[in-house]
Amino acid sequence: MRLFAGALVAACTLTALYALPATAAESESPPVATPPMGWNSWNKFGCDINEQLIRETADAMVSSGMKAAGYQYVNIDDCWAEKNRTPDGKYEPHRTRFPSGIKALADYVHGKGLKLGIYTSAGTETCARTMPGSLDHEEVDARTFAEWGVDYLKYDNCNNQGRPALERYTKMGEALKKTSRPIVYALCEWGQNKPWEWGRNAGAQLWRTTGDITDTWASVMNLLDQQVGLEAYSGPGGWNDPDMLEVGNGGMTDTEYRSHFALWSLLNAPLLAGNDLRSMSEATKKILLNKDLLAVNQDWGGKQGHKVRDDGDTEVWAKPMSDGSNVVVLFNRGGASATVSATAKEIGAPASSGYRVRDLWSGTETESAGTLRAGLPSHGSATFRVWPSSKPQAAPHTTLSLQAPEYVATDKPFTTTLRVFNDGRTPVRSGTVKLTVGAGWKPDGGTEVGIPVVAPGKSWERSWTVRPSSPSGDHVEVSGRIDYRTAWGARSLTTRGSAPLVKAPAAGTSALSKAAFMTADNGYGPVERGTSNGESGAGDGRKMSIGGVTYDDGLGVHAPSKVRIYLGGGCTSFTSSVGVDDEKAAGSVAFEVLGDGKRLANTGVLKRGQAAEKLSVPLGGVQVVDLVVTDGGDGVDSDHADWAGATLSC
Repeated sequence: MRLFAGALVAACTLTALYALPATAAESESPPVATPPMGWNSWNKFGCDINEQLIRETADAMVSSGMKAAGYQYVNIDDCWAEKNRTPDGKYEPHRTRFPSGIKALADYVHGKGLKLGIYTSAGTETCARTMPGSLDHEEVDARTFAEWGVDYLKYDNCNNQGRPALERYTKMGEALKKTSRPIVYALCEWGQNKPWEWGRNAGAQLWRTTGDITDTWASVMNLLDQQVGLEAYSGPGGWNDPDMLEVGNGGMTDTEYRSHFALWSLLNAPLLAGNDLRSMSEATKKILLNKDLLAVNQDWGGKQGHKVRDDGDTEVWAKPMSDGSNVVVLFNRGGASATVSATAKEIGAPASSGYRVRDLWSGTETESAGTLRAGLPSHGSATFRVWPSSKPQAAPHTTLSLQAPEYVATDKPFTTTLRVFNDGRTPVRSGTVKLTVGAGWKPDGGTEVGIPVVAPGKSWERSWTVRPSSPSGDHVEVSGRIDYRTAWGARSLTTRGSAPLVKAPAAGTSALSKAAFMTADNGYGPVERGTSNGESGAGDGRKMSIGGVTYDDGLGVHAPSKVRIYLGGGCTSFTSSVGVDDEKAAGSVAFEVLGDGKRLANTGVLKRGQAAEKLSVPLGGVQVVDLVVTDGGDGVDSDHADWAGATLSC
């Protein structure tokens, strides 16, 4: 972890001490044939940890079925030790939080058939500054961890005194190798010095490729984008690590968490859950315990998952499997529903007259002539495993997709379309398609339509105009269903979508902090109304200050950030003073204003301490405005940005 956004963010997967029997240790670092799976305390609990929590988490890992599914590490993050070392220079477990000591805790975890991980930093202090780091204490700390029976070490990068990363991380790697315990060593260097190029030589088996993850969609997408091009560095014995899982922590939807988990699984990333295992919802369990996706994560077919196509809001990711099959994630990262497809050739599958297709979320098996397709909601994904197949042995791969607008104005009609695709080698017959729209909206024409046949390789579609009658709430729900017959019996498919209801701002000049947001993606914590982003990104912002000048109102954000506001064509201008907030000692960002997807204004890179730059942007005819903040090209650490004094004139 590191000091990020003025807050402590769990930056790394705990450096791993691999719990093989001590008698097998010798002096060699053990191989890590598959990516480590387990749990880490930071994302959910931060410094609010104690030995009871760790014991209860170990219990929950067993009772929930996670241990049986392959999760094995129970990892303690920062804040587990006293502020000062003992007189003989060793770590002392925190007397209040861990009164029984770490060895007793390791014994308890081992008694459950699990392994214990621990944390420190390659600096003088850890990131939370609650305990000393291991810089210049590498050998004594490595011996201590081994004596305690620790099985996983997360080695962070805070307070490193500017000393070379390779030197600091190699020194701990050598110290761990000298112990009588095999150690899996995970670097948490944040990707600053390309640790994927030297991590193995430093003795590590895992290396962070990015800064810290947070429980936001913007953060997950930012980290995902940084994985492109790194696939050559990952494989048995050493794994790229895009940081821990946020599944179940509440900052994203279950649809977003499924995409997060599917993509991390495809990337052969270490899977370290970061939620409270003691109180998981059924939806969270279904994600974390998806055995088909865990099998993808733990399988090595010669190359980690990688992006094979980028169409902007939609992407295709794929991975070869050791049995000759291929896995594909069809991904919609945009704000509206979309249909995404890929060919077997694109994803690297061998040439064949057809393919067996398994949906790794539903378990349903179909057959395809060579196209993999899915109708996806905003931020949704579909994951298929594909094997060559000489003749059809299952129902045809059929897709029901819903095309609906990204947003709906309360006083205007919208159009929605249902499409049926048959990508199999046998026909779809006797279909009945039905459209359902939420209360307060009325489609033109009948909502139930018969389809005699959809031949192999063909599709069918029908569009409806939907008009407001008495709309209410903040969303309009649309869904579709098809019941049909195949040579393998009757089948049905459903699809659903939800579009936010929007209303144009009132006439006059108003503070942007009072506006209704369509969406508000923020790199850390929520977008703050009227204050800066704050130290923890959770509603504790301060009065905005840019270059020593204070402002009473505006929006406080953290890069990467995008705030979307519906204008409905009725606004004339937007004004704001923009810059990096003074609450951090560093930070560099760039601002951009988009109207209906077109750039209307932008700044160059602005740094902490610079005077605010004034933006005055014409908005005539613009339906939707996006206020975007990106990093200054040097990562997002400390990138607190202000849209100070922001107003809309409508």
